[in-house]
Amino acid sequence: MERAGAILLLLPMLALAQPADWSVGLAAVDITPSEPIPMGGYASRRAPFEAVAQRLHAKALALEDRDGGRALLITADILGFTEERSASICRRLSESEGLSRKQILLNASHTHAGPLVAGSMLASAPESSRAAIRRYIAAMEDGIVAAAQRALGGLRPAHLSWDRGVAGFVMNRREFTERGVILGSSPSGPADRTVPVLRISGTDGRLRAVVFGAATHCTTLTGRNMLVSGDYAGYAQQFLEARNPGVQAMFVTGCAGDANPYPRGTLDLARRHGSELASTVQEVLKGELAPVGGPLRTEFRRVELPLVEHSRDQIEAMRAGAPSYRRFFVDGAMAKLDRGEPLLRSYSAPFALWQFGSDLTLVAFSGETVVDYVRLTREALGPLKLWVSGYGNDVFGYLPTTRILQEGGYETRGLYVEYGLFKPGVEEVVMEAVTDMARSAGRPVE
Repeated sequence: MERAGAILLLLPMLALAQPADWSVGLAAVDITPSEPIPMGGYASRRAPFEAVAQRLHAKALALEDRDGGRALLITADILGFTEERSASICRRLSESEGLSRKQILLNASHTHAGPLVAGSMLASAPESSRAAIRRYIAAMEDGIVAAAQRALGGLRPAHLSWDRGVAGFVMNRREFTERGVILGSSPSGPADRTVPVLRISGTDGRLRAVVFGAATHCTTLTGRNMLVSGDYAGYAQQFLEARNPGVQAMFVTGCAGDANPYPRGTLDLARRHGSELASTVQEVLKGELAPVGGPLRTEFRRVELPLVEHSRDQIEAMRAGAPSYRRFFVDGAMAKLDRGEPLLRSYSAPFALWQFGSDLTLVAFSGETVVDYVRLTREALGPLKLWVSGYGNDVFGYLPTTRILQEGGYETRGLYVEYGLFKPGVEEVVMEAVTDMARSAGRPVE
């Protein structure tokens, strides 16, 4: 019996002694603004931030499988990566590191307590702040590229494993009232409370990094907040790194388009949600996670998302009684027509998929992805060994489904890096591309 017990104790060590399927490199950079600039996320908040409650970071995870296949995950405590910023970062890394666009995935925590970072939204910023915003964006991009280069240059053998936990503070925010759908709370509404956790350990079994996610807006802090922070996602990363010295914690936003943290409104609540999420991740890390092997195959598609074709008269008719979130489209589209410019008929959005051997599929939606896409992905690809994320590569606006468009509400506002409202059935175009990517990457799809 003693011999059998000794063998059982040795099994985990023997598993770690096996040749590593992966080489992993890690790096992080502080991207906290060095001078006061306006904050992003709430249109009514135009003044510069007042103080820093928590420093912001961008982080890079470089992966290389046994065959030399490489990929790079970049996460950041910012409102979002638009195509303009992603394209610039990817171009620079392609030139310096030889990576193609499909090998790079960028994901933003979507904190509404961070700086204004979308270059295409500079027009709404006060003129006095625009030069400082441009300086910040340039410095942020330089820092992200440098961190990615350090990660790629520091590859070391590693083991990957994964599992999932549950986040109880995720709340559907589409509240139905006599006045229609408002931004509120809907306890009976759909929400993805999954907390995916990817463990990266060294060949000695020690934790080196953890990548985790949650599918709710980083909006614990409301438009009244004037303090910079990563909201609950930033605090979750901070708490995990404090509890695990030397470990890099990285947050990936899920399909959070129609979910908010609950309750919300204070910095203490942001810390509380972050602590809850960090504790969930810690519990997952203590369990028996499933090994994740290679090879790694990455897919990338640009998908033409169909937009409603409006005439000038139709847009003009929308002015009367248009909700505030629809004014962006109405005013912007009319101004574009007045300049003699045609309106878009579609928007070219990037979608990505990473296939880790036969052990895990990471589907990376772009835009502010609503929760319906979790169900649609599970139905299309199967529910097992699946990680569904949103807010990847290009946060161009809300990515709705036909259900959302029919019900109405804030998530139907469409593009906000351009002007356009999505057609019903947009999810069919999206899911056809996602399914095709999965097949190409080698995931069995019926």
